[in-house]
Amino acid sequence: MKRTYGGSLRAMVMALVAAMPAVAMAADAPAASASAPSADIKPAEQLLFMQPHMNGVEPQTELDYAVNYSGPPSKISDTLRVLVVSPGNSKNDAKVTDRTGAVNVPGGLPCNPAIIYFLEHDVAEMEQLTGGQRRYFQQRVRMALAAGPAITPVSSESLGLGKHAKAQQIVIQPYLNDPNAERFTKYTAKRYTFVMADDVPGRLLLIRTEVPGDGNDFAHPLQKETIAYQGTLKNLNAPGGAPVKGANAPRASR
Repeated sequence: MKRTYGGSLRAMVMALVAAMPAVAMAADAPAASASAPSADIKPAEQLLFMQPHMNGVEPQTELDYAVNYSGPPSKISDTLRVLVVSPGNSKNDAKVTDRTGAVNVPGGLPCNPAIIYFLEHDVAEMEQLTGGQRRYFQQRVRMALAAGPAITPVSSESLGLGKHAKAQQIVIQPYLNDPNAERFTKYTAKRYTFVMADDVPGRLLLIRTEVPGDGNDFAHPLQKETIAYQGTLKNLNAPGGAPVKGANAPRASR
């Protein structure tokens, strides 16, 4: 049986396109006093969700991402595989698998499905660790992106991700000014880092979340979770052909 990811998160992001109001909170979720995000789609939201990241990726190309979760609740090293079926994933039919098998990441957005996969894992984990409502955490991430965070050039080599001349970074901290943060004080300073690059198949280089140690110490985080581009395998179903690994495949940052 396929595991399903991303239904509610996808609906949340699709609301940006339709210029709909923010997703309503569940009745037992903490009430946020912050105002709802603007219906205008900000550049960070455009870059992460609304661009056709898979353009130019040929059918039967597998994009591999190293997954590393330092825990808690569990320490995991895994490989996320995104198999592109239609040219450029134009039919939103990419097949996503991890250590558990097939994962259903619904289509409808032009972005790399690995982004939805990671964020849905993140909000489900926040729900598990804090006892809060997953839609509340989705809302905080959405509001942080809707606030218009900067998109800045970054050295991908400094992140251990190989050389990419046009790597761009977005950093958000969705819970810093959360009026309900006393319910999950350990995660108030949690930081999300997104790194994209035009010259990488699927454009996604890295997503990382970090929960700092005592004294806001990000050098010694209590928790770090990362998904990082690892490489490309082409022509997986070509008759009589062996898979070909794509060039310029960086090592995954730990």
